[in-house]
Amino acid sequence: MKEFLEIVVKQLVNNPEQVVVEVEETEDRMLLKLTVAEEDKGRVIGRDGKIAKALRTIVKAVARHQDKPVFVDIL
Repeated sequence: MKEFLEIVVKQLVNNPEQVVVEVEETEDRMLLKLTVAEEDKGRVIGRDGKIAKALRTIVKAVARHQDKPVFVDIL
């Protein structure tokens, strides 16, 4: 999951070297914490949060076969 999110987000931003995804995993969920350069936050969030919502939807679709839900948090 981590690598998938990194690949997708790096295609959206101007500073792909500053894309960092940290994984916080518990028994019942996986949280992917996404950090990007300050000037790229708008590109990742999008107008009215549409890009962020799309990223979360794609990650959930890819993770549907895992035994626990996956969430994306944009820091």
